[in-house]
Amino acid sequence: MWFDSWSDLARVLIIGTTAYLTLVLVLRLSGKRTLAKLNAFDLVVTVAFGSTLATIFLSSDVSWSEGAVALALLALLQFVVAWLAVRIPPLRNLVTARPTLLLRDGTAIPGALREQRVTLDEIRQAVRSSGSGDLSSVGAVVLESDGSLSVISSSKLGSGSSLSGVRGYDG
Repeated sequence: MWFDSWSDLARVLIIGTTAYLTLVLVLRLSGKRTLAKLNAFDLVVTVAFGSTLATIFLSSDVSWSEGAVALALLALLQFVVAWLAVRIPPLRNLVTARPTLLLRDGTAIPGALREQRVTLDEIRQAVRSSGSGDLSSVGAVVLESDGSLSVISSSKLGSGSSLSGVRGYDG
């Protein structure tokens, strides 16, 4: 099956281009949250966007208008869930993971590392990437809800108020 027909190729070119432009428009209208750093919820929505776009591109059983409605529905559902999550804390906890403290005052927290499946080598890498060469100069390392590691030096930790709401921080 190297080639079926010119009309199939033309459909992919025309519908694919319009579907792509529709996705760009939907993403622009849905706001910055849709393109934010990905937590688990955002990742699911992003994968669904990609899957929907691929289906529009390649399946002649799906019309452009059906695909456009599907893309708009995904954006709308993402907006509604994000809007509700901001206003209903239990839903926020269901949709996004809380950040977790992995290192405090230069000392790793073994239980948190195990639970989050993060190694001390990964902590060291994040500390090096932050420009620090010594764990003892680090006030905190937090595994954020998007999977990134935030490193706060001891000199910049201050009162630690930015750690409020971080799992494992009892300050």
